[in-house]
Amino acid sequence: MADTDSIFVGGGGEGYGDPQDLLLKYANRHGLIAGATGTGKTVTLQILAESLSNAGVPVFMSDVKGDLSGLAVAGSEAHKLHGAFMERAATIGFTDFSYDSFPVTFWDMYGESGHPVRTTVSEMGPLLLSRLLELSEAQEGILNIAFRVADEEGLPLLDLKDLQSLLVWIGQNAKSLALRYGFVSSQSVGAIQRRLLVLENQGAGDFFGEPALDLDDMFHVDADGRGQINILAADKLMSAPKLYATFLLWLLSELFETLPEVGDPDKPIFVFFFDEAHLLFDGAPKALVDKVEQVARLIRSKGVGVYFITQKPADVPEDILGQLGNRVQHALRAFTRKDQKDLRSAADTYRENPRFDVEDAIKEVGVGEAVTSFLIKKGIPGMVERTLIRPPSSQLGPISSKERRAVLATSPVAGKYETAMDRESAFEMLAQRAAAAAKAAEEAEAKEEEMEAREREYQTGRRYSGTRVKRSTSKTTTRKRRGDSAGEAFAKSMMRSIGTKAGTAIVRGIMGSLFKAR
Repeated sequence: MADTDSIFVGGGGEGYGDPQDLLLKYANRHGLIAGATGTGKTVTLQILAESLSNAGVPVFMSDVKGDLSGLAVAGSEAHKLHGAFMERAATIGFTDFSYDSFPVTFWDMYGESGHPVRTTVSEMGPLLLSRLLELSEAQEGILNIAFRVADEEGLPLLDLKDLQSLLVWIGQNAKSLALRYGFVSSQSVGAIQRRLLVLENQGAGDFFGEPALDLDDMFHVDADGRGQINILAADKLMSAPKLYATFLLWLLSELFETLPEVGDPDKPIFVFFFDEAHLLFDGAPKALVDKVEQVARLIRSKGVGVYFITQKPADVPEDILGQLGNRVQHALRAFTRKDQKDLRSAADTYRENPRFDVEDAIKEVGVGEAVTSFLIKKGIPGMVERTLIRPPSSQLGPISSKERRAVLATSPVAGKYETAMDRESAFEMLAQRAAAAAKAAEEAEAKEEEMEAREREYQTGRRYSGTRVKRSTSKTTTRKRRGDSAGEAFAKSMMRSIGTKAGTAIVRGIMGSLFKAR
């Protein structure tokens, strides 16, 4: 573990500014890494993860393109960019540059390229689940009812089938629930069920369940004191962008709700990189944006730094953008009027440097260069500088499947999450209740049939015993005392028999012969 109070991000050559460092004391004040595709955001993300790990800080990041897996393997002199890396290191005065690998744990929602990562439906909660399912206000209300009923009835919601079975029960008991919670529309229940089916087809069935992720497993520090780099394989997950964004937001919320207050530590206890951040905010309801703003504002007191990675600063809502004190802005392209407006907005968020125009600099910086600003003493934003980003120590680009398997085999959580569990929860409990209710109904029906048979036997016995039977002058009274007519009794008997396979066959046979006779 490196004994340092800062992270060297990059420096300058001719025409560039002073060396740029991220002070660990302010690394939990959040940050932004922005820039157009291909301008170097991934390398910046990689070198920040390396440096934080060396400082003993665990991090989490999502690997959208597969490139970040190279953190697990040391760079090589055989790499085609080795010469360029050495030249860049010499230019910016990075005398300590060397190749190295880092402690990496791979995670994957689908369990293919990493350890399976799961959560329960209850832990996800109705707000995030509503966002994930893109529910209307009325549908979100029903989902909240479902969670309330689950709590009151002691029904654990662990996987999707638990929620699906509970929604069936709510639809069946809509009238009684309406007295307490308001109108429950069967159409809305059906709409939620359809959205859950779509979600299941996207592979979320593997995400909801047990064993659920234990956050402590993301805070490992190796024998050398280096923080664990948690990498989520997200190349496949990106085909379901809402699921991707909701998962990351859930993980961030879990960190916020679980970790204790630590005040202002000398360095973060965890850093969370939120790649493709625009997916979180696109079309997000105000309630969700307010939740993210609240988390971003308060989670730094728990020692967690959050860094949003996106193409344009405008992708992040202004109230959240204002909380991002550490910034690395790679090149932005300004082809359209809107692009030019976004460029001006990005430039306006920096503390000006009299040596150059920020707006021009953002347009002109090349690949591997950036306009940077980091918090300095007392948390004041540093003056904006043009910076050459330092080269990475780990491999640039993805590792092989064989190398990935080797990393997984030696992981500190190897074997813990690979086997899914399916303990008793809402699905099984509701099935048991339904079976018990069906049995009780069957027993009550059998008892009723037995009582009717005894009544008929009693009436028949009196009729043929030779005893005079007093007859009522009222036909209605006589019929009530004697029971239903033969036709009505047959109809009732026939309907009771519909509940069995044999009874159903009898009814079909009778109805078929009637139609043939006509």
